[in-house]
Amino acid sequence: MLGRVEREQSKSDLILPWMVVVMMLVMLVAYVVVCHLFGEQLQQPLPQNQRELIRTILYAIAIVAFPLTNLIRHIQLRLNQTMPGDTPSKSRYLLTVTVSMVLIESVGIFGFIMFILGDDFNTLYIFTGLSALGMFLYRPKPDEYYDIIEARNARKHE
Repeated sequence: MLGRVEREQSKSDLILPWMVVVMMLVMLVAYVVVCHLFGEQLQQPLPQNQRELIRTILYAIAIVAFPLTNLIRHIQLRLNQTMPGDTPSKSRYLLTVTVSMVLIESVGIFGFIMFILGDDFNTLYIFTGLSALGMFLYRPKPDEYYDIIEARNARKHE
């Protein structure tokens, strides 16, 4: 069990994972701002039926992305605890957070793509909102990080 002092020191290890989340959120905001500023120049409208097909496929991918990201994150967290090696716990956890954020950021990119293909702001906002929700769900969590440290410490003392 990590003591209070060790937990405080470990919190500083989470600064870099939080920076990854902030960068991804900034990218989401950038998509929306770019679409508002340069919307007409960006759009290359496709026929309605083609757009509907692409939108449906991207919605299906977005729906699958959430449980898939959760599964990949769960597997990575367990591997972080059990995988032998000298890689520091903070590096392992940073990789887990980065993979989760990249997978969820792709949902926001879908909205940007659909806007470029001629959809309105509503589709952009839906995909961006889903991506932001995913970033909230898969944000860095101190308890996950502490569990990795504790499991690795326990393995060292065996």
